[in-house]
This record gives sequence, structure tokens and C-alpha cells, in this order.
Amino acid sequence: MLNMIEYEQLHHVGLNVTDLAKSKEFYGSVLCLPELIRPPFDFEGAWYAAGNQQIHLLVLPESQTIRRDPFLSSREGHIALRVKSYENSLEWLKKHHIAVLEKPNSISGFAQLFVADPDGNLIELHVERSS
Repeated sequence: MLNMIEYEQLHHVGLNVTDLAKSKEFYGSVLCLPELIRPPFDFEGAWYAAGNQQIHLLVLPESQTIRRDPFLSSREGHIALRVKSYENSLEWLKKHHIAVLEKPNSISGFAQLFVADPDGNLIELHVERSS
């Protein structure tokens, strides 16, 4: 009998970016994620903590996964991060002039905010909606 794959948790998500300085400003200063020490790979990038998981930025300007259109959509591929406050997160994003797709009453059960990083990678910020 074959053993099945057993998972412990999602460890990290790798996202391609084109401009590391712009991306670090967004993930560090706008999304307020703490930067982690990254091994000295032979290409540019940065690692960030998102709770017990990580986001790894990988500089690859010719990547096929970079969205050239920053259109905000909840149906495009994205990563989702749980935040403590919908209202505080929305206020912070607006203060930093970040375009936001607001879905406070999503049928998903989450109050959702969708934003795009400088390369169009979509990020959902959400809280469990009160019943």
C-alpha cells in the first residue's frame, strides 16, 4: 500500500517581482510584514514573515506569472492573509494611496480587501465576518 502525502502546513508562497526596491517598500512598509534573513542566492529577492508562513519575493522580470494589468479581481489567483481589523487595514491602505477592491459582505464568510503589489500580484486581506 502506498503512503499518501501528509501535510503539516503551508510554509511559503513565492511571488515573482521585477523591481525589488518597489516590492520591498510595498511588502515591508505598506503591508507591514517583517523581513526575514534570506540565504545568499545568486538572484535578487526578499523573504517576509506572514504569521507562521512566509512570502518569498523572487526577482524575475521575464516571469510568465507577472500580471501586466493591475486590475483588481477576487477571481484571479491570489494569496490571502488574515488581518485583525478590516477597518484599520482599509484605512491604512487608503492612507498609503493603495487601490483596494472592498468586499465587506462577501458570501465567503470573510470581509475581504484585495490589493495588488507593484507587479500586479493580488493579495487578499480578510477577517472572519461576524455573524
